[in-house]
Amino acid sequence: MAESRQQQKARTRERITEAALRVYSENGFSTPTVAIANEAQVSHGSVFAHFPTVDDLLISSVEKFAGELAMEIRLLTAGADNAAALLGMHMDVLTRHEGLYKRLVKEASCLPEEARNSLIAIQSALSFHFMQAMEAEMGKGGVKDIPLHMIFNTWLGLIHHYLLNSDLFAPQGRVLELRRDELIGCFLELIRK
Repeated sequence: MAESRQQQKARTRERITEAALRVYSENGFSTPTVAIANEAQVSHGSVFAHFPTVDDLLISSVEKFAGELAMEIRLLTAGADNAAALLGMHMDVLTRHEGLYKRLVKEASCLPEEARNSLIAIQSALSFHFMQAMEAEMGKGGVKDIPLHMIFNTWLGLIHHYLLNSDLFAPQGRVLELRRDELIGCFLELIRK
């Protein structure tokens, strides 16, 4: 009986977290907890029974998202043997999670430190494989001799700029999906010899 109760509590907590991620993706991280409770189909009090503060819910939800996204990035980009393949895989992952990733980039400065660190974890998941692919391209003479950290930060800066200004670059759609090939092609033109 006790184990069943624990399982039920874990499922409710998971349902609240998943609902929070959906709501945050649509409405931002300042969404009231009552909206999350409604989305999860639980009482408002249940949210606080599982997450004593709003920050606890926010941090837990963002850490869950970041962990899943970082794992997906690691798994996909580990197989990339060149810059074009790696950039394409990275864009594919971000496109699947564009709404929430965009919110995380856009609202990071307003989040608790633990949630901000989740954005860094996502970027760290990519950086190792990114650096390997770029070093291999440099070794073949295919990429300009630019410090690797500058290449990496320029790529992230480009992606983040388009996300933050998606209303200009894709007013009727998802900017990463719409501009994927253009962003990859332009970036490769910038770094290739």
